[in-house]
Amino acid sequence: MDKEKALVVFQDKKIRRIWHNEEWFYSVVDIVYVLTESTDPKDYWYRLKKREQEFSGIELSTFCRQLKLQSSDGKSYETDCANTKALFRIIQSIPSKKAEPFKLWLAQVGYERVQEIENPELAQNRVKEYYELKGYPKDWIDKRLRGIAIRQELTDEWKDRGVTEETSFAILTNEISKATFGKTVQEYKKFKGLNNKNQNLRDHMTDWELILNMVGEKATTDITIAKDAKGFEECKDSAKEGGQIASNTRKELEQKTGKSIISKSNFLGLTGNKKLEQKKIKK
Repeated sequence: MDKEKALVVFQDKKIRRIWHNEEWFYSVVDIVYVLTESTDPKDYWYRLKKREQEFSGIELSTFCRQLKLQSSDGKSYETDCANTKALFRIIQSIPSKKAEPFKLWLAQVGYERVQEIENPELAQNRVKEYYELKGYPKDWIDKRLRGIAIRQELTDEWKDRGVTEETSFAILTNEISKATFGKTVQEYKKFKGLNNKNQNLRDHMTDWELILNMVGEKATTDITIAKDAKGFEECKDSAKEGGQIASNTRKELEQKTGKSIISKSNFLGLTGNKKLEQKKIKK
């Protein structure tokens, strides 16, 4: 992996990271240094683990993986690393003023999730707000939110019919995408220049791409119900048929307009990210 991609900069300090099991793992010692500015972050981490085990009985090392990271001497050593979820738990144990904003943010997120369970409409409103803060057009946001609802309806139908594995969901989604656009999700992301594995393809679709994606998924849901499809293979057949309906619409439109619906356009250039970060900090 490119050395620069293996580093992330936070407050002008470099944090080492490594891609492992389809997600980023970060150096815990580097995180400790950023949040405490300790002159000996390795010793601080050692004492933090010891204290946490004594007071709460929790061994923080269980949240970590030993992965090889490059050190300042140019050599690679086994290092305590943690993914994002585990880091949040570790940060809760750090008695530092710099860690307090993270702890408050985690508390706010937890509070919001409880609110959303009691009133699911709040979740949709918050999603809309975040898209607005990122700078997405309002008309696009309405389509994106409708697409989320249609997607949820489809995945609920798959679950009810015996398809429960996330990998199976991905395969079925690829069948719809291939039939609709002639590309798998990964192929489409590459086509649009999306290199980050965490980037959601739908967040970078044009209006027509979103609409056709909705047509494919809604058609798949209705066909699945009409055929009373059971299990993965039958749902896969329905996914192909649903995607084909969207494909027919796409091809007819392209023939009438003389333009391809499949676009390299994305929303990577949006400039609303600073507003979004300010919103998060205020919360």
